[in-house]
Amino acid sequence: MGGVPEPHTGWTFITNHARVLATIAEDQNARIRDIAARCRLTERAVQKIISDLEQSGFLSHAREGRGNTYRIEPGKILRHPVEAEAGLTVASLLGLLAQDEDHRATPSGNGAHADGDGRRPA
Repeated sequence: MGGVPEPHTGWTFITNHARVLATIAEDQNARIRDIAARCRLTERAVQKIISDLEQSGFLSHAREGRGNTYRIEPGKILRHPVEAEAGLTVASLLGLLAQDEDHRATPSGNGAHADGDGRRPA
């Protein structure tokens, strides 16, 4: 693999913690190097994020051979007070991110609707 891609500057709607968690949800055996490349982060940043997620109880890992297998706690309530008050869980967040990923991966995932003009049907 080449170097780490240029990081995004400015703010984004999805945090790096959410991106790392979503990447792990896709592959519980992902290597830190691969997570970093997918999320456009350094390996060190991914290690720190994984540590944060483990310390907060959102994630755990088991060493298997030379790699790790991660386990996400899907029922864990999200940390922000508004999300916690609404009872939003890690599973609900990952579900939203997975739906978006599925939408973008389909041939019609270009934002166009069934009629092909990009507008919602009446």
